[in-house]
Amino acid sequence: MQLPAVKMPNFPLGRIGIAIVVLIVLAFLWPFYSVPTGSRGVVTQFGKIVGIEGEGLAVLPPWRKLSNFSIRAETADIENAEGSTSDTQPVKVSLTVRYSIATDRVAEVFEKYSHDGNLSSYVQTATQEIFKAVTAKYTAPDLISQRAKVSSDINAALREKLSLYGAQVINIDMRNFAFSDSYMHAINDKVTQEQLRLAAENKLKTVESEQKQKVAVAEAEASARKAEADGEAYANLTIAKAQAEALRVQNAALTQSKEVLELRRIEVEKIKAEKWNGALPTAIYAGAPIPFLNVGK
Repeated sequence: MQLPAVKMPNFPLGRIGIAIVVLIVLAFLWPFYSVPTGSRGVVTQFGKIVGIEGEGLAVLPPWRKLSNFSIRAETADIENAEGSTSDTQPVKVSLTVRYSIATDRVAEVFEKYSHDGNLSSYVQTATQEIFKAVTAKYTAPDLISQRAKVSSDINAALREKLSLYGAQVINIDMRNFAFSDSYMHAINDKVTQEQLRLAAENKLKTVESEQKQKVAVAEAEASARKAEADGEAYANLTIAKAQAEALRVQNAALTQSKEVLELRRIEVEKIKAEKWNGALPTAIYAGAPIPFLNVGK
C-alpha cells in the first residue's frame, strides 16, 4: 500500500537566518531596562560609573550597562560578640543590626564595597569592634545597671563607624547579655544579700516608726493630763480667791457697822430655832441660856 505524499512547507533558509541574527542583535542592543522598587540603577560605561537611575524604566544605549543596587533595609546578625569589661570580666552578647545604604552614596558603595548593597560582612566586623571598645569603658556591675546607656553608646559609635561605608543604622537589638557562669552566680548572691539588707533596714525603720508613734501618744496623753491638772488647779485657785474676797468684804462690812453683826447673830438664832424640836434641856448649867425664855417680860 502506498502512503500519501506529505507536502512540507517551504521556508527559505535565508529568512530563518535573518530572524536569528535579528534576535541576537536585539539581545545585545536591547535599550530598555527596569529598576525595581527599593533599588537604584548603577549605569556603567566600559566599567566606569557614569550615572545613577531611579526606580522605573531606564533607556540606555548599547554601550552602557545597568546594575540594580538595593537600598532596602538589610539585617546583619552578630551572634556571641565578645568583649571584656574594665575590671577584666569577659562578656558576650548577640546583636541584630538593621541598616540601609544612603541614597546619595550609592555610587561610592558600589565602587568600593558592594555591587548589590549587601554590607553584612562590614557590619559584623564593625559591630564586633565597637562592642569591645564600649564594654572596655565599663565595669561589670555598671554594664548591668546601665544597660540602656551601653546600648546608646554602641548605637552612636556604630553609626559613626558604618557611615564610613555609606551605611546608615536604623536600629540595634541587643540580647542574650551574659557574663561567665561564676560571675553570674556571684552577682545573684550579691543581689540576694542586698535584698536581705534592704528588708532588714525596712523592718528597722518600721520598728522605729512604731516606737516614735508610741512616744508621741504617751507625750500627748501626758500633755492632756497636765492640761487637765492645770485647769483644776486654776479653778480651785479662782474659787479660793472668790471666797477670800467674800470674807474680806464681810469683815469690812462688820468692821464698819455693828448692825451687820447683830443681823448675823439673829440669822444664827433663827437657824437654831428652826432646828429646835421643842424639848428643853434636862440639865442646865449655871449661866447657860434657856432658849426662847425671856423672864424679864
